[in-house]
Amino acid sequence: MQANDVRVLKGAAVPTLAAGLVAAIVAAFATGAKGALGAGIGLVMVAAFFTVGLAVVTWAGRVSPMAMMTAAVVGYVVKVLALMAVLNAFKTTTVFDPKVFALSVILCTLVWTVGEMRGFMKLKMLYVEPDAEVPGRGRG
Repeated sequence: MQANDVRVLKGAAVPTLAAGLVAAIVAAFATGAKGALGAGIGLVMVAAFFTVGLAVVTWAGRVSPMAMMTAAVVGYVVKVLALMAVLNAFKTTTVFDPKVFALSVILCTLVWTVGEMRGFMKLKMLYVEPDAEVPGRGRG
């Protein structure tokens, strides 16, 4: 990962960690240890999914802009389907509170997305390379 990518990752991961910890504390008071465990598992799952997703999109961005967009869209679909499968698989578990788990996943996903958008907006990257040659045009 390049320095810009690390800044975006930190800009998304730090607020998500804070939101997940607050969710775990609130869940511990509201539903007990099972709620706190559910919130913690939700935080870890979101952080892992979105960190891997950002790494894949970053790697694909080095290949081409088309690959980057494809990786972003496919990654989003895979994350949504995987989250749905995990939520469905654990909806009747008794080890942790599945409702708190689901709410924690939703909260952490929203916070991560906002943090990632904020991180990208703060980068101030050029959309067009100033000295790039345009195909089909001469140098004159």
